[in-house]
Amino acid sequence: MITEAARVPKLYIDILDQVFEIEKKLASIEQTNSIARNINRLKELMAGINDDAGLSYEIPLGETFNETRNDVEASISGDSAEDLVITEVIKPIIRYRKGGIALIARKGVVIVQSAKP
Repeated sequence: MITEAARVPKLYIDILDQVFEIEKKLASIEQTNSIARNINRLKELMAGINDDAGLSYEIPLGETFNETRNDVEASISGDSAEDLVITEVIKPIIRYRKGGIALIARKGVVIVQSAKP
């Protein structure tokens, strides 16, 4: 996967941030079927902005983190910096895909914590 930055209109980034926030809040609501359908439809629309290009977001919750990872900006929570895991996603990673190539449109913002007790 190519990790260079893509130039994407800020409006599109803001729309995907709002979809992400709605999806996060949706996790705590019962009977989410109708709202989830709308969220999925918005994600599909963003994925197909142009005929061969689109935007999507990735939620790296639970993934391992190390200093070589270049798709997120992390704040370390706790005392240890060993075996870090992403424990909270503040902003998702936004990717721009065109012709089979994926570029980072915006790095994610996350909180990481040691997996060791």
